[in-house]
Amino acid sequence: MLSRVIINAVFGLFVFLVGATVVNAAAIGVSPVRVTLSDKQKIGTITLRNDGTDPVPMQLEALKWSKEEGEDVFTSTRELIVNPPIFTIPAGGSQLLRVGLRGAPDAKRELAYRIFLQELPPPPSPDFNGAKMLMRVSLPVFVLPKVAANPLLRWQAVRTSDGSLKISLTNDGNAHIQIINFSLSKPGSAQPWIFQKASDYALIGQSLDWILPASADYSIPKSGTTIQLFAETDAGDIEAEVLVLP
Repeated sequence: MLSRVIINAVFGLFVFLVGATVVNAAAIGVSPVRVTLSDKQKIGTITLRNDGTDPVPMQLEALKWSKEEGEDVFTSTRELIVNPPIFTIPAGGSQLLRVGLRGAPDAKRELAYRIFLQELPPPPSPDFNGAKMLMRVSLPVFVLPKVAANPLLRWQAVRTSDGSLKISLTNDGNAHIQIINFSLSKPGSAQPWIFQKASDYALIGQSLDWILPASADYSIPKSGTTIQLFAETDAGDIEAEVLVLP
């Protein structure tokens, strides 16, 4: 089943200004929303479906993906082949994209990329007076190494000077992990006192931080307390005991 792209909430919007009236971006379905390649699977496919009433011209760009101090960094690369680079999806039709690895996978580490799908502005029309929002979709591509690929996680909890709780995750493994959500439980309690949505990627050697402010609904555990953490990830469910540090 095609996954609906929630453009304004997930992938961002670009506006092609023509006047005052605003026209919504294209209704595009994407499947899958992530591609994994390996030495045994050097080519992957993505299907785009246009559920709108107008054809949608698009172009592709593949960039290498890393993170610095928690911020995404994208650099030009020729390591991925994405075809076709420019195309038009007819109304009610679909387009098959092929993603391939130009060389060999890294021997020991997973490689990370992102494909950007950019809707192109339509030809100018003398009858149109308004603004059109243009879709821009970002999809991750991971290339597995030749050895076994697994994240290796270190969790940390620290009370901050203002009484908040800082939860940190460092990935020391050779593959990414995506944290979908996590919950925290106090000692001796099976019920979580904090539930945090995330959907964040921790790439190799990178860290993620979440600041949980003190609230009238719950109190932050004291330093020296061990809390139970449960996380839902793309690598499966994770449980960990985390000591709260001062």
